[in-house]
Amino acid sequence: MNATKEARSEDEAEETDSEWLPTQQHRHPGLAELTPRELHRRREAVFLVLSGLFLGTLAILNILGITRFIDLGFEVMDQRVMIAVGVLPYPITFLCTDLISEIYGQRRANAVVWMGLALNLWLVFILWLGGVLPGASEEDVFMEVRTMTFAAVTASMVAYLTAQFVDVYLFHFWKRLTKGRHLWLRNNASTLVSQLVDTIAVILVTHFLARGLPIDESRALWPQLVGFIVAGYVFKAAVALADTFPFYLGVRGLSRYLRLPPAAENAVPVAVTR
Repeated sequence: MNATKEARSEDEAEETDSEWLPTQQHRHPGLAELTPRELHRRREAVFLVLSGLFLGTLAILNILGITRFIDLGFEVMDQRVMIAVGVLPYPITFLCTDLISEIYGQRRANAVVWMGLALNLWLVFILWLGGVLPGASEEDVFMEVRTMTFAAVTASMVAYLTAQFVDVYLFHFWKRLTKGRHLWLRNNASTLVSQLVDTIAVILVTHFLARGLPIDESRALWPQLVGFIVAGYVFKAAVALADTFPFYLGVRGLSRYLRLPPAAENAVPVAVTR
């Protein structure tokens, strides 16, 4: 009887593991079937690349932050439209989370978002530590960067969690609603809304909490803030719409490379290792 119980428990363990290990693969015409080891290696490698690109971009934009503002050459409400240089790489983070959501599911996308928050906190700690330790000279460029980065990180952490979780949630909401079809809809609808949330939050927090915006004290405040919000959102929305084609290519190419079903059939995210 004990042997029977042990055999049964081993079978149950194998069944449980098969729900998580990436052993199932879709048969694409012209592509050979992969071994479970190779399939697992590919799926984990792609996840590491996407999450690494996401986290690396996040660190870059927080360090660059508001160190420089770029004049876009037009005005809104008599306010010159400018964007912070840290905004430039930010839209790539939404493309990464959308690809992770599409391929690996909502749980892994949320895990990457939480890791991004941990990265922000680690960056703040290093900046704090570098500031309290004695410097080699009185004029230290680090202290200037530290002050501006604190302002950027403070604003981005508030906006970051809200916008990224909104993006992941809306992506899967539209995916369930359309039953896995219409990639362009869930990619753009989730990103455009989350970008608006992010832009409003980061501008307001940067000004009212961090005092990091180049505000002209001789002019009305809110037209200037609206100008910053419009500038940031127009840029992010334009990039979000432009990344629809790369998103389609990414999903199509990775579906074949990782032996996943085509997007319209892939209503349930691929199972991955815990």
